[in-house]
Formats: sequence, structure tokens, C-alpha cells
Amino acid sequence: MLTFLYSTWDPSTGIHLGPITLHYYSLMFILAFGLGYVLMTKIYRIDHVNEKYVEPLFTLTLIGTIFGARLGHVIFYQPELFQQDFWSVFLPIRTKPELEFTGFAGLASHGAAIVLPLTTLYYSLKIIKKNPLWVFDRVGIPIALAGLFIRMGNFFNSEIIGKPAPDNSPFAILFPQQSPEYGAIVPRYPTQLFEAGGYFLLFVLLWVLYRYTKKKFQLGWLFGLFFFLLWSIRFFVEFLKEPQGDEFIHIAGLNTGQILSIPLIIMGLVFMLTSKSRMITEEENAKPD
Repeated sequence: MLTFLYSTWDPSTGIHLGPITLHYYSLMFILAFGLGYVLMTKIYRIDHVNEKYVEPLFTLTLIGTIFGARLGHVIFYQPELFQQDFWSVFLPIRTKPELEFTGFAGLASHGAAIVLPLTTLYYSLKIIKKNPLWVFDRVGIPIALAGLFIRMGNFFNSEIIGKPAPDNSPFAILFPQQSPEYGAIVPRYPTQLFEAGGYFLLFVLLWVLYRYTKKKFQLGWLFGLFFFLLWSIRFFVEFLKEPQGDEFIHIAGLNTGQILSIPLIIMGLVFMLTSKSRMITEEENAKPD
């Protein structure tokens, strides 16, 4: 039998620029939103939509992502924080045991999945004044790419790690900097990389379908595919993940992340199956509603 020597992942905290350290997770976040802005600008050019509408979409998406993901983490995985350190829920600080700037540590994609549609709905109806599904079909493309960078940030931070892997597994990685909450420091599955790879493939698929097929004229189809595949990736990778915080939902051996993903997977299928009734022409695609 072949025996594989597991790898060790022990990076520095970030890029040191004199007294300032640019943390890798923050860098990945900046790349995610920076490239997202560039990509949405290109999409609006392709669709002959005024580029002035990109900036408000970027701002609302940034706000919805950070606050939605933060609230989602606290509600689903760390609800005790509302009593223990209330201000740390909404601000990038910790007040106990002492005041400290932490950044927004602890983000859950399910929370962003709840808040982002609301901010996008507001943007669609009040700012760009187009069918919300037209916007949803397009924002899913850069969001899939952003998912890649966010999970790479988790990888740099040695967080959201996988369950222990056999020493002879070609996927086994040792995370010396892992949080104590995960238990013994042993070789584990790099679930961050599994998810990142899945999101990259999803991004490529969505971009090809948007750019080279007529699916973007079938309102809701691309968005439905995005939701179906994104949460399916999350669902299956969860089987290899360590639990995140104090999970309070367990049904039939499924964890909180999997249970929360199921209705989103179904929602994606519904949007895809009903999209034929929402066909638009190329002319309708380019003009505001």
C-alpha cells in the first residue's frame, strides 16, 4: 500500500509592512470585492447598462455581505455573544476582557444569503429599476468568485478545517495554527480548499453560460443554478468539516450548515424550473424596466 506524507500548513499571519500587518484574510476579502467590482463593470458593459449603477450595487453588496454573514454566524453558531459581548456582534472589536480591534471574525455564508437578497432587491427596485431576477442572475457570477477568495482566506487562517484525515490520505494537511476548539492538532482534510475549488468551477460555469448562451434572457435561471450548485457544494463538503461553534440543529445526522443549505438548494431548483415563463428579448435585456 502506498503511504503519503502529509503536508504542513503553517504560514505567517500576513504581509508585514513596517508596523502594519496586512492579514491574508483581509487581503483575500479585498481581492474578492475588488475583482467583483471589475467583473460587474464588464457585465454591465456587455449588457449595455450604464456603469454608474455598479457603484451602488458594490456598496450594498459589501454591507449586506459583512453584516449578514456576521449576524448569521452569531445567530446560528454563537448566540451567547449577544449577552457576553454585544458590541462585538456589530462592530469589528472585542470589548471583553479588554477593548481590542479584531476585524469581523466569524462570518457565516447562510447569514449573507438572507441579507444579500434584501439589499439586492432594494437596489433592483429603487436604484437600477430592473427586474430583481435580472440583477440576481448577474451578481451570482462575482459572488461565486468571491467565495473562492473567502475560503482561501480561511485556509490562510487555519480555520473552518476538516475532520481528521488518515495519514496515508493524499489530502491530509497538518494545521499547527488551528484554533483549540477543533481539538488535537492532527492531519485534517483541507475543506477550505475543497470549497474554494468548487466555487471556482461554479464561477467558470456561470461565466460561460452567461457569456456564450442565451440563458441570461431566461430570468432566474442563472440565479437558480448558482443557488443550487453553491449550496450543494456547501452541503457535501460539510460531511468532512469540523462543527462550527455550538451548532443547535441536528437532523438525521446532518449538521446546522447542511440543514440550512437544503431550503436554498430547493429554492435554486424552483427558480430554474420556472424560468421559462420569464423569457425576455435582447432589447428588453439592455433597457431599464
